[in-house]
Amino acid sequence: MLRIGYVRLRDATAHEDTATLKAAGCQVVRAEEPGRDGETLSSILDFIGAGDQLVVTRLDRLALNGRGLLDALDRLDARGASLHVLAPELSSDGAAGSALRAVLEAVADLEPAGVRRRRPTAATHEIFALQRAGVGPVEIARRLGVSRMTVWRKLKALENAEA
Repeated sequence: MLRIGYVRLRDATAHEDTATLKAAGCQVVRAEEPGRDGETLSSILDFIGAGDQLVVTRLDRLALNGRGLLDALDRLDARGASLHVLAPELSSDGAAGSALRAVLEAVADLEPAGVRRRRPTAATHEIFALQRAGVGPVEIARRLGVSRMTVWRKLKALENAEA
C-alpha cells in the first residue's frame, strides 16, 4: 500500500503539513502550487492505485467545498483507493467511511448551487482512449469540451510516466 500525501501551498502552515505527512509515513508527498486550480490533486486521483491511500493533514486541505470533497472521494473509490485525514482522525474505509460520506453529502446539499468549475474536467482515460483511436489532440479537446492545453498536459504526463 502506497501512502500519498497531498498539501496545498497556500499559507505558512503548508510546509509544516509537508513535514507532518512525511512523519505520518507517506512515501510520496505532492504539493499544489497556488493558482494551479487542483491540477496536482487531479493527477494524483488519475493515477492512484487500488489499495493506495491519499493522506491529508486536514479535510479542508483536500478541497474547498463539500462537493469537491465528494468528487475526490468518488474518484478515490473508483480507483479502489482510500482517503485518510490526520486531524481529526478520519478515513474513508469501512463504516467510518460511510458516515464520512453521509456527512459530506449533507454539507454539499447546504452549499449554494451556482458555484461550479469554469470548465468540465476531462478524465485522463477518455483522453488516452481517444488518442489510441487515432484522434488528434485538437479534436479530443473539442469532443470532450476542454481546452487543448488540458489535453496536451495529460498526454505529456502519460509520455513522462512511460519514459
